Amino acid sequence: MSETERRAGALGWRKASFSVSNGACTEVAVVPGTIMVRDSTNPDGTQLRLAAGAWREFIERIKGA
Repeated sequence: MSETERRAGALGWRKASFSVSNGACTEVAVVPGTIMVRDSTNPDGTQLRLAAGAWREFIERIKGA
């Protein structure tokens, strides 16, 4: 993904259904084999890029907590 695509919002960012109404939440976008994560209050800021397997493991651990 190029910097231009990232800044143009080419990704389909989604918020959790339990997001707070003030917009302060985490957003995720799916890129083949990768999950992108960003802070919704700073969409042009740093984005984390996680392997799909690492994201699945993270979600499974949260659900198991």
